[in-house]
Amino acid sequence: MHQPFCLLFDCDGTLVDSEPLLAEVMADALNRAGLPFVARQYMEEFRGVRFMTIVAELERRHGTLDPGVRAATEAEMRATLARRMASELQPIPHVRETLERLAHHPRCVASNGPEHKIRNALDSTRLRPHFGDRLYSGYTLNCWKPDPGLFRHAALGMGHAPSRCVVIDDAAVGVAAGLSAGMHVIHINRFPDTEVTPPGAIAMHDMRELPGLLAGLAAHLEPPAALAR
Repeated sequence: MHQPFCLLFDCDGTLVDSEPLLAEVMADALNRAGLPFVARQYMEEFRGVRFMTIVAELERRHGTLDPGVRAATEAEMRATLARRMASELQPIPHVRETLERLAHHPRCVASNGPEHKIRNALDSTRLRPHFGDRLYSGYTLNCWKPDPGLFRHAALGMGHAPSRCVVIDDAAVGVAAGLSAGMHVIHINRFPDTEVTPPGAIAMHDMRELPGLLAGLAAHLEPPAALAR
């Protein structure tokens, strides 16, 4: 029998419902800085993308910010987001009971966000006990999805080969990173009317589906009984 998969969870939009809040805070901060941006652009164009990558694209479209303004905008955005997350953030529906059902699987969080933001999100939603300090941040590693390096580093830190890892991610950049890393990928497709799950990834629409999908994946990889003897 195979050992349980190592589960690599994204954070925003996968474990916690932070993306609408993030989009609202980001739009306010960017408009104050003079970069036109509305909240729906985050959901439509930039979901899961590093903040400064978004800023760089907006500067390409609308003009370059003074470096001091750019730094102050990021600081303002993150401080406001941290305050609001502490009081408003909610877990993705059914995530807590799903994590409890999957307690036999080793698991970690691998996110494009800063580590303090990951900790804040997990602490605010009381999900931290499911992960402890097994947190991998793109900012800590200087490597952001869709680069597969973040997931590869997380797998190495967890002590599992990429082929025994399953990425659970809602964003296109995370799905691409997981596939490039040679891992199994489950795409939380929360917007099936507008999003298509890429080839090679498994679509999921509700967190309650995850245990069954993992069991099906394990059964598919299990050798036939005649060969196992």
